[in-house]
Amino acid sequence: MTSRSNSLPLIGELMPEIAAATTVGPINLREHYQGKWILLFSHPADFTPVCTTEFVAFARKSYEFKNLNCELIALSIDQVFSHIKWVEWIKQNIGVDIEFPIIADELGEIAQSLGMIHYVKATNTVRAVFIIGPDYKLRLMMYYPQEIGRQVDEILRALKALQIAEQYSVSMPENWPNNELIGDKVILPPPNNIEEARERIKNTEGYDWWFTYKDLK
Repeated sequence: MTSRSNSLPLIGELMPEIAAATTVGPINLREHYQGKWILLFSHPADFTPVCTTEFVAFARKSYEFKNLNCELIALSIDQVFSHIKWVEWIKQNIGVDIEFPIIADELGEIAQSLGMIHYVKATNTVRAVFIIGPDYKLRLMMYYPQEIGRQVDEILRALKALQIAEQYSVSMPENWPNNELIGDKVILPPPNNIEEARERIKNTEGYDWWFTYKDLK
C-alpha cells in the first residue's frame, strides 16, 4: 500500500519522497539511505535551549544509531546558514560535533506534508519523530510539544524493539527489555486455531494461551 494523496502517511505506508537542502548538501532520503533505517526528527528552531539539549543528546548517541544501521537526519524551517552557525556554536560552546545532516525546509513544505506544523501552538515545527524502515515505510511516529524535550534513550529503545519485532515476528512488552511482568522476554503472536491454543500453554511459558512469551537467547 502506498501513501494516500493529501494525507499524512500512516504506519506501514510508504513515506513521501523527501528531497531537500541540508547542511551536507542536497539529499533525497530514499536514494541516499537505501537499505538503512532512517530516524527523521524535527525541531522548532535553531538557537533554542531545548533543541540544543536534544541535538547534543542525539549526537552523543549517534554511534548507537549507526550500530543499528540507522541514520539520523534533522529538520526545521530555518535556513541552511542558520543550521551551520548553530552547529558551530554547539561545537564551540559545548564541545559536541553535530555530524548528522539538518534539512533546511525554508518553505515548510516537508513539515506540512508530515504534520509537523501545529498552528494552535505556533507556525514552526513541533518535535516530531519518524522511524522509517529500509523499505522506506513508516514504522513509528511520535509528536512532542515544543516545551518538552525528547528522551533519546526511549527513541533508541523503540528502534531496537522494532528491529527485533520484525526479525523474530514477536511483540515487545511495556518498557522492554525491563518489563515488570516478563523482564526482557518477548511476546509470541497469538495462536491461529483451537488446537494450537491448547498446545501453546502446555509447551510455552506464559499466563494463558493468548499471553505467552520466550527468551530471545
